[in-house]
Amino acid sequence: MDVSSAMEKMSVKPSAGGAAMCHVCEESCSGFQPHSWRKACISCGCSVVDHAPGSDAEDDQRMGRLLTDSPCSHLTAKVKGGGGLRVYKRNRMIVTNPVVSRKDPTFNTTTYDWAPTGFNQTLAMQYMELIPQSRRPVSGTDGALERRRQLFSQLPAYDQDPMKCQSLASEEEISLMLLFVKSYKQEVLGLGEVALPGEGETLIEAANQRSAKDAKERSDSDRKDALEHQDHGSSNSSTASATGSANGTDGKTGYRCTGCNGEVAKESPAVYAERAGYRSALWHPTCFVCSECGQGLVDLVYFWSNQKLFCGRHYCQKIWPRCSGCDELIFCKSFHTAKDGRTWHHHHYCCWKCGQNLDTPCQH
Repeated sequence: MDVSSAMEKMSVKPSAGGAAMCHVCEESCSGFQPHSWRKACISCGCSVVDHAPGSDAEDDQRMGRLLTDSPCSHLTAKVKGGGGLRVYKRNRMIVTNPVVSRKDPTFNTTTYDWAPTGFNQTLAMQYMELIPQSRRPVSGTDGALERRRQLFSQLPAYDQDPMKCQSLASEEEISLMLLFVKSYKQEVLGLGEVALPGEGETLIEAANQRSAKDAKERSDSDRKDALEHQDHGSSNSSTASATGSANGTDGKTGYRCTGCNGEVAKESPAVYAERAGYRSALWHPTCFVCSECGQGLVDLVYFWSNQKLFCGRHYCQKIWPRCSGCDELIFCKSFHTAKDGRTWHHHHYCCWKCGQNLDTPCQH
């Protein structure tokens, strides 16, 4: 997306988002009615996260945009007739168990809205059993609802897509955001992989195969101007080779969780993060959390920075300030900073009810 197209498509007109009921207020909320610029409902005052409007299809499209042009793009698929739009190939898991009784055999079917992409369903089920039951994304349960809430909270669409922002006021600000998004997709964004301890080499081989495939696709698309970019192509080849030989073996006979430093049993699923090095780091499933907020990373999407895991929200606001009014990142040069360190766009530093500047006393 270039700057001009982003400027044309951005709109300050909010969408009702399906008028979803608030999961905090429940019946007392008449349905999600978006504020003109706050990420909140004017009907009940709760956050848009508490309403989680939308659908699975919209979630998959938003995740597809996030993972596109990153090392995780293999987890997306092109939308037919979508003009290059890609959608998240979310791994859903259906488990069917027989019910033992004297009557004719029956079956219980459990559907998980998301499951890790493992080598087999058994490994994925072992992973789920290690997650607290309240967090298991079984369709129709509180766990599935919590997953959707975390998608909104940890990976805000307005942290990756200028068209979802209402506060970008110039082409310069849009350019800064686009460069920032491109940078974190290439340098820190990743998606955890579930495997048994000691299977890092298998993950390395799979990653190398993906890299080779991506390199071939890029080579094919650039074939017409290959002579013009010959030197650049040689540089890329050298970099890929160096990356493949990084993260030497540490000689350990046991396995320790990078999060809690506790032992990871050889027969127990662990989470690996490619950017942390397949040979040097792994986590218990419950330890694969954001180092800032402590929440489990939704769908294992992580941002790796300074040898730490972050969710998207907390990584982004480490790099750019976040407005306490509209919740968007601040890319303008001038903004308001309060004594407690919180930041605002100047025009968002105001009372929720009357719009009066917060430094001026009002009846609210």
